[in-house]
Amino acid sequence: MSAMPDNAGPRRGQLPWLLVSALLVALDQWSKHLVESQLAPYEVRRLLPVLDVVRARNPGVAFSLFDGGAGWQKWVFSGLAIAVSVVLVGWLARLPRAAKVQGAALALILAGAVGNMLDRLRLGSVVDFILAHWHDHYFWAFNVADAAISVGAVLLVIDALSARGNPGPQEG
Repeated sequence: MSAMPDNAGPRRGQLPWLLVSALLVALDQWSKHLVESQLAPYEVRRLLPVLDVVRARNPGVAFSLFDGGAGWQKWVFSGLAIAVSVVLVGWLARLPRAAKVQGAALALILAGAVGNMLDRLRLGSVVDFILAHWHDHYFWAFNVADAAISVGAVLLVIDALSARGNPGPQEG
């Protein structure tokens, strides 16, 4: 039985995307720090007719779900973020090199999970500050991490629906 050469089969690994994740986590944390240092709690500043900056905190998850809990959210959602992050890094490591869209999507989701987890562990809640609205109709406040998760999820769906979608992680 002869050993297979190192270059046999498709090349795997999308770990370079971790640099994108790290940069997005840094941007997320910096933007939250900036907002917290420049605005009073719940202060609103208009940027555009449809976009405000507000200093808000969310102890829950997306769309303020579970924000009325007794503090358990910090530990449950931080633990969940750690587990999801481990799975995403493993997925990136096994992803074929040609799966660029999936790599980008997973990197964005990873960055969002880590960014919000850092807030939960450090502050007990997530800092939200982007407030989109149309006249008197307001969307929930969100942050860079939330946007990264949302864009990453959309990219995963687009990739899955595309005719040339890339395969998910495979055992090698």
